[in-house]
Amino acid sequence: MKKLVLMVSMVVALTTMGFAQNKTGKISGTVIDGNQKTIESATIALLNAKDSTVVKYAVADKNGMYRFENIAAGKYMVSITAVGHSKGFSEPAEISDSKNEISVKTIELVPVAKGLASVTVTSKKPLIEQKIDRTIVNVEASVTNVGSSALEVLEKSPGITVDKDGNISLKGKAGVMVLVDGRPTQLGGTDLANLLRSMNATQLDQIEIMTNPPAKYDAAGNAGVINIKTKKNKQMGYNGTLSLGYGQGKYPKFNEGINFNYRKGKINVFTNLNHNYRKGFQNLDIQRNFRNEDTKEITSYFDQQARMMNEGNSYNAKVGVDYFVDKKTTLGVVVSGLSNQGDFQNKNTALIYSPVGSLQDITKALSLSNNDFKNLSTNLNYRRVLDTTGKEITADLDYLVYNTEDNNSLSNYYFNASGNTKQKGDTLYGFLPQDIQILSGKVDYLQPLKKGAKFEAGIKTSFVKTDNNAQYDTVHNGTIVRDLGRSNYFVYEENINAAYVNLSTPLSKKLNVQLGLRLENTTNNGRSTGFTFNNGTSEFEAFDTTFKNNYTQLFPTAYFQYVVNEKNNLGLNYGRRIRRPNYESLNPFIEFLDRYTYEQGNPNLKPQFSHNIELSHTFKNILTTTLNYTKTTDIIQQVIEQNTAKKETFIKQQNIADQRQYGVAVNLGMPVNKWWTSNIYVNASNNRFSGIVNGDQVTIEANMLMLNGSQQFKISKNFSAEVSGFYRTAGLEGVIKTKPMGMVSAGFSQTVLKGKGTLRLNIRDLFYTQKFQAETRYGNVDAAFQTNRDSRVANLGFTYRFTKGKMNGAPKRRAGSANDEQSRVGGGSGN
Repeated sequence: MKKLVLMVSMVVALTTMGFAQNKTGKISGTVIDGNQKTIESATIALLNAKDSTVVKYAVADKNGMYRFENIAAGKYMVSITAVGHSKGFSEPAEISDSKNEISVKTIELVPVAKGLASVTVTSKKPLIEQKIDRTIVNVEASVTNVGSSALEVLEKSPGITVDKDGNISLKGKAGVMVLVDGRPTQLGGTDLANLLRSMNATQLDQIEIMTNPPAKYDAAGNAGVINIKTKKNKQMGYNGTLSLGYGQGKYPKFNEGINFNYRKGKINVFTNLNHNYRKGFQNLDIQRNFRNEDTKEITSYFDQQARMMNEGNSYNAKVGVDYFVDKKTTLGVVVSGLSNQGDFQNKNTALIYSPVGSLQDITKALSLSNNDFKNLSTNLNYRRVLDTTGKEITADLDYLVYNTEDNNSLSNYYFNASGNTKQKGDTLYGFLPQDIQILSGKVDYLQPLKKGAKFEAGIKTSFVKTDNNAQYDTVHNGTIVRDLGRSNYFVYEENINAAYVNLSTPLSKKLNVQLGLRLENTTNNGRSTGFTFNNGTSEFEAFDTTFKNNYTQLFPTAYFQYVVNEKNNLGLNYGRRIRRPNYESLNPFIEFLDRYTYEQGNPNLKPQFSHNIELSHTFKNILTTTLNYTKTTDIIQQVIEQNTAKKETFIKQQNIADQRQYGVAVNLGMPVNKWWTSNIYVNASNNRFSGIVNGDQVTIEANMLMLNGSQQFKISKNFSAEVSGFYRTAGLEGVIKTKPMGMVSAGFSQTVLKGKGTLRLNIRDLFYTQKFQAETRYGNVDAAFQTNRDSRVANLGFTYRFTKGKMNGAPKRRAGSANDEQSRVGGGSGN
């Protein structure tokens, strides 16, 4: 409470300072077209005259008039755009103590020769944009993204790595919160990876990468937040995009989608419909040495070969309506749904050798899985502008339902070294349903202050309930019977209440500061019921395991930006964050991966906490260098336990250790000449894990270097090419040491149909080098992994844009209220 009182007092004091600043100025003007007619709903941008950065946006009224208020002292310019007209600029204007109200000269926009319906306005965005609090990737700016999934786009984005299971890390740190349009990704774990694989790059506009998000965001996400922004537009009338894509690796992949928006009067209707089909393979080889726990001598050696096939169809849809009650009030509703159906097959062969290398046993297994995941979510939102200074209040209410049905079977066949049947085979059937309900609501308040300052505050509450009833059956004497020892019923409930305040203000002409504080209280309880086998009585006995937790935490954030001169900017930020366990990770039931490998949840998992500090320098907005330091406690990490006598391996999640990481990142994006643009990102880091794993003290440390690059070539007005790729050296992911990996892609883009269509062709992983290799050795665990998949794919994509209307100033779609909760929805047996 002392910390809370101190931080709130500091924020109130700074708010008072913001009100006490000198008076600010106003800038107003009028826009007309070449025929001396006013232009209604033109987009007005107030620019900093020094570097042309945008300070504020406005929209002209029906008389072509616009106005900016609460403008800090300085030199500015006004930029005006309107469909069917060329862009216009004002002369520089300066706000000072002696002149704080300026009326700029009327700006005349020149009409273009073509009619409105045939005008196509295009602009070339840079691939990478570096902001004070985030890195932005403009997806469509890369030719080699065509035909890629959202997961593959993330994989080659600056600082992001994706492992063989689709788990995402940022700058070498796990625990990333992924959002879509500022709203929940709807999934976590394997299901999150499946969703991102089902989303095609043609649906995406930008990817925002935030290692230290402001207090307005949920404190979840140890490594930060990745916000995937889908395509939107702001035009009156109708507009949209049609996309078709086909990819051919060893197996085919294709996708189709349509984005459509229609606005007339006070009603705005939008919809996104997409389908994605993907078929592929993955080969996984594992070598395991089973060692004596005391002497550490090898007792047996395993060589496992898994040949996996996956096939999936995903359909997702979003329909929304905005109703503009008046100029200050907007009501909205968004309904979205997802259906992801997949089939998975794994043919597994385990060769078991003696310590001297002679073959002893052979086990062949066939694992089949059919997964049906469905989601339906509803968002109600409200926005009210309170006055002309920009005060506003927004509210969101979200209700989400998830349903997963996973049917699988595992059949094992046993042979001796000569290939003759050694014992009778066995079959295990599993039905693993999961139902999740999330109800979440939040209210946010924004108040612009004097001298360019801004105050924000908000509250949020969420309620989550998960229901998992894992049922296993075995074949006994030709009859299928319930396997009580493996079946389990798990129910989990959680409530999180949060509140935050955030203040940003300039302390001088060169120094800006933003301070925030978030308070979160978490209450949860879980109950697991089932049966366990008692060797003493040879009977199954019922068990009942319950747990409860209640904790309150503060999460401060701070950002400082100092403008050294026109070419150099310095930034410093700090944030404390939390990573809560996925709902499925708390479920203690056992999931069987193969005859000798099991995965089990852990109801005793605690949340992990991290402190993140970054110091950055930006030169001429083309070169950004960042130094970072992170300290994480109680890391949630998959660990491997082995039963040497039974030759079995258990994969569990535990709070295994503390992590310390420091690193440096360099991002350079610049035109080499008129036809060549280069983007290069380099990140070097040192990771150190230290803790108790399986009763043994484990300390692992490793350096890693990551490189992302893109070289874009403008060959002609309508034809361009690109070569891109990534490479990372050996590194550390938890207790697993990874080996070097990288890939190169190349592609071409041709504009067709008078600029309305784009045809793209690329080859991803051109040299087929994206192969994951790793090893883990600690205590009596000694294993190595190698995997490759259907990653070399030739893609052909076509996009057609259609529009009829004029630009307007409709507010952007905002984030919903269930960000953290949906990102923790656990993954089932993914495909």
